[in-house]
Amino acid sequence: MKAVAVVTEDFRFFYETVRLLKEKGQPFISLGFSDPLPLNVELVLTTEGERRRLRGRKVIASDDPVWAVKAALVLLQGGSFEKVVVGVDPGPRPGIAIMGDGKLLLADTLLSPEEVATAIRDFLSFVNTHELLMRVGHGDPTNRDRIITTLWEVTRNIEMVDETSTTGTTGHPEAAVAIARTRGELLPSRPRIAPTQGEVRDIQRLSRIESGGAITITSALARQVAVGKLTLSEAIEKQKRKGVSEGDP
Repeated sequence: MKAVAVVTEDFRFFYETVRLLKEKGQPFISLGFSDPLPLNVELVLTTEGERRRLRGRKVIASDDPVWAVKAALVLLQGGSFEKVVVGVDPGPRPGIAIMGDGKLLLADTLLSPEEVATAIRDFLSFVNTHELLMRVGHGDPTNRDRIITTLWEVTRNIEMVDETSTTGTTGHPEAAVAIARTRGELLPSRPRIAPTQGEVRDIQRLSRIESGGAITITSALARQVAVGKLTLSEAIEKQKRKGVSEGDP
């Protein structure tokens, strides 16, 4: 039976990944980064930050052990498809659904808008397809445009779908399935990410909560968080280094 290797120095990722693999009855081994890969190992599971240490190997890199294991179980089955359609329900934790020739292969929630492109690249490194079509719901414009911007480097075959009839909230795998099955309008160009003032203020509010009331990041830093250039934690650290306890209003 095909095996997977878990290669990571992240204890949380290792513990959860191993637990899930055991639960699913999937054979696996644990390896160090310098260990040779046994012939029966089909793919490697690791975190996104550790991916660069595994060049030349087939890798599923994610900070979410649940997604990594689900993707591994699907990809171990192999497959060649005439057409792969990916539906995305945008949000801070986007829902994603991958369909091969009309059959649902995988549906889940990812940790961030930028992880969508990473997940698709990993998936395409294991399967063959003649056509890749991305369909992204039209809601949550800032996170939607973050997703499309990163996908633009994967494919220009991206449609925007009216998701009015899918769900009332964002980031649902079920909504992503509906989006994958709905025709949209082909995008002519990469969008410009333009967070609203309300989104910027909300990120500043979240910075106060995460820092226990000690830090309010500036609107400039909040905009960088909104467009995906910084995480909220990174923005708070930048604010701390400036020695400012209160950001601008």
